Amino acid sequence: MATVTLKGKPVHTSGDLPAKGTQAPDFRLTRGSLEDVSLGSFAGRRKILTINPSFDTSTCQATARRFNQEAARLPNTVILAISADLPFAQSRFCEAEGLSNVIPLSMIRDRDFGRHYGLLLVDGPLEGLLARAVIVLDEHDRVLYSELVPEIGTEPNYASALGTLGA
Repeated sequence: MATVTLKGKPVHTSGDLPAKGTQAPDFRLTRGSLEDVSLGSFAGRRKILTINPSFDTSTCQATARRFNQEAARLPNTVILAISADLPFAQSRFCEAEGLSNVIPLSMIRDRDFGRHYGLLLVDGPLEGLLARAVIVLDEHDRVLYSELVPEIGTEPNYASALGTLGA
């Protein structure tokens, strides 16, 4: 269990992020088309998992915009924007913002993603949503970088995450 803060008040997660060098846990997440995907759906590509509580917050929106912008200079890399939002809401936001370089994914059908990645918030006002984090995976789904953002209302360290991929 990890502790992060929300507006300075401690909240807890369901566990710890996967460690650098370990194999990332597989998942089942849902696209806007209601198609379920797994890590295997993106086989052979590097992955940036940008994990957020909800696209309805300004910080989550800023994070999606920034990774969408950076994606153009990341060869063989897919950006997966993961939250607990409904797939329709995620798609609506990305379409309205012109975010075509990120793939929004929802844990609507399977909360195990949050548990397996240690990011499900288990208390506080956002209980049941995901803590903010970034996890970078190589082409073989090994963890190259992970960051649990200590204050949910702040953005991740983009330079560190992108630097892992030589960007």
